[in-house]
Amino acid sequence: MGAVVSCFEAIFRTIGSVIMAIISGIGNMLTAVIQGIVSFFGIIISCITCGHSGGNRRYRHRGMRGSGMRGSRMRSTV
Repeated sequence: MGAVVSCFEAIFRTIGSVIMAIISGIGNMLTAVIQGIVSFFGIIISCITCGHSGGNRRYRHRGMRGSGMRGSRMRSTV
């Protein structure tokens, strides 16, 4: 009698694992599709604004200034 109960437990455990794998797969597909849509809109916005959206412009400007100052220091010491 215990073997029959154990067999049914294993069957239900397997069915539960299959259902959870299917649900997990659907969730992963939805996540990938949503991330793709977000990336697509990010590319569109970047194209419309020529890559100068929000704080990116400020960081680029500081980076240019910083690299120019480093280059002038190197030239004066050589």
